Amino acid sequence: MPRAIALETSGRVGSVALVLDGAVVADAQFPHGLKHAAGIIPILDRLCTAQGWLPRDVDEVYVSAGPGSFTGLRVGITVAKSLAFATGAKLVAVPTADVLARNAPPGWQNLVVVLDAKREQIFTAVFSNEDGEPVAREPAHLDLLAAVLERTPRPVHLLGEGIPFHDKFIPKDDPGVIVTGAELWQARAAAVAQLGHALARWGHFSDPDRLAPLYVRRPEAEEKFESKQ
Repeated sequence: MPRAIALETSGRVGSVALVLDGAVVADAQFPHGLKHAAGIIPILDRLCTAQGWLPRDVDEVYVSAGPGSFTGLRVGITVAKSLAFATGAKLVAVPTADVLARNAPPGWQNLVVVLDAKREQIFTAVFSNEDGEPVAREPAHLDLLAAVLERTPRPVHLLGEGIPFHDKFIPKDDPGVIVTGAELWQARAAAVAQLGHALARWGHFSDPDRLAPLYVRRPEAEEKFESKQ
C-alpha cells in the first residue's frame, strides 16, 4: 500500500494531504499568503508525525502542476521536488484543471474551468461528462471566456476562482450557462490525491530534475520586461 503526499497550491487556499493506497488519511488547509515552500514543511511534519510516518515511509508525491497562481505553483513544485530528492519518493504531476473538474456538481454535462489570466484572458479547459467522469475536450490553454462559451454545448457549468473577474462576459440571459457556487471554485488536495494515485498506478511519473509548473504562458513581469527590451 503506497504512502503518498498530495500538494495543492494553485489557488487562493492551499491544501496538503497524506494518502494511503489512494485514500486520504489526514489533510490540512493553509491561506494563499503562505508564499514560501519552507512554510509547508512544518504542516507536513505535523501531519506525518500524527500518523507515525517517517520521511523514508513516503513512496510517492502528487503535486498540482498548473495552470494557476504563478507563485503558488512555484511553491508547490519546489516542495514536491524537494521531497522527491530527499526521500527518493516517485513524483507525479497532476493537471490542475483535472483537479478542479472533480468539483463539478451532480448532473453536470459540460464544464468550463475559469481561472483569471489578466488582460481579460482566462486559463481554461473544457470537460464533458462521460458516465460520471470528466473527460477533457479542450486541455488547459489561454483563451477568452466569451469565445469558449460560444463553442461549448449547453448546458455548461462554469467553475473556478476567475469567475468574479470575468463576470461581464457571462451571458445573463442564457439559462444554459450555469455559474457554480463559490465553494466549488478551489482545487483540493483530496482530488490531487485521487488523480495522482491513478496516474501512479499507470506509471505516469515525472523526473524531479525536469518538472516545471504548467504556466500556459510566461509570467506577466517577464513579458513586460521583454517588450521593453
